[in-house]
Amino acid sequence: MADTPEPEVSETPEDEMKRKFREALERKRNQHADSGAGGKGGDPSKIHGAHGPAASKRSFRRKSGG
Repeated sequence: MADTPEPEVSETPEDEMKRKFREALERKRNQHADSGAGGKGGDPSKIHGAHGPAASKRSFRRKSGG
């Protein structure tokens, strides 16, 4: 934790909140970067084949008659 600068004395609550969010986002990005390094493939999605080609072409028929 030597990389983080010491908070200033005149830091407003908004600045403190922004700093905390930035630190949390940086931790999250580092965690995702570390976990993705040893993955199986290039697709990190948990759902596979959701938007592939349809199994059969749909046909639409107009109702006839009256």
